[in-house]
Amino acid sequence: MGLGVGLILSAVGAVLAFAVNTTVSGVNIHTIGWILLIVGIVGILLSLVFWSSWAGPGYYSRRRTAYVDEGPAGPTTPY
Repeated sequence: MGLGVGLILSAVGAVLAFAVNTTVSGVNIHTIGWILLIVGIVGILLSLVFWSSWAGPGYYSRRRTAYVDEGPAGPTTPY
């Protein structure tokens, strides 16, 4: 589930949980709204957690540049 799907589920769940004042026999609309809202929020959080790992392992280590310090520059000895 992506970030967009999580946002849509959260929005639909919030509308069903807070804004709908209709009763349907056999189904509690408010409960369905709360379930969709919770699933949407969990999906958003999981999407954000896994979003940082899309680059894969070792991505940052490949981008680093290693610099070697050869010490202070001193006089050279002729051979």
